[in-house]
Amino acid sequence: MANQNIIDLTMTISNEIPGMHVTPAKSVKDDGWNASTLTLYSHSGTHMDAPWHFEVNNQTVDQFNVNRFFVDAWVVDLTFVKPKELLTVAHLGTISDNIKKGEGLLLRTDWSKKLGNDDYRNGLPRIGEELAKWMVQKNIGMLGVEPPSVADVNNLEEVTKIHQILLGGDIVIVEGLCDLYRIQKPKVKLIALPLKVKNGDGAPARVIAIEE
Repeated sequence: MANQNIIDLTMTISNEIPGMHVTPAKSVKDDGWNASTLTLYSHSGTHMDAPWHFEVNNQTVDQFNVNRFFVDAWVVDLTFVKPKELLTVAHLGTISDNIKKGEGLLLRTDWSKKLGNDDYRNGLPRIGEELAKWMVQKNIGMLGVEPPSVADVNNLEEVTKIHQILLGGDIVIVEGLCDLYRIQKPKVKLIALPLKVKNGDGAPARVIAIEE
């Protein structure tokens, strides 16, 4: 552990995140202990999508093999991208030549810094169809992005098509990541653990990167 740098890429669950509500349920003063009631939209904050999210097949989040939650992932610096920019294979640079079957991609856009601004949801950079199909052909194991979605949430046709390509290609999608700027190395060990929700179309997840 001495030679490892462990980085949390997870948004904190709070009332400031759309789809998340934390309310007091018990208190030490009145009940003898503190406790809270959590109400979570399944695709709020940092979360993982299951194929059932877009009905590409019947696999739900609780059915994932836990081996899928651990991958070696390349970090792609896309901090130069503009709002609504369509991401292509060319954006990956030399990583497109070096990535191996089963490895993951972390797309750093610093988009999490826009949380609370209109662009966070409505101006997000999007995975293009060419890039999505390339990821499937390359057998990418996991795709992690900072925006709340891999595609334009205001365009049902686009968001459906891109999710169906990626999820149908057996790629684990993690959306709503944060603090990718803290990663210094080009490749990390990535761990993404979703809540085990029965028949879940997705679930909030705790995601960490390990630099060695």
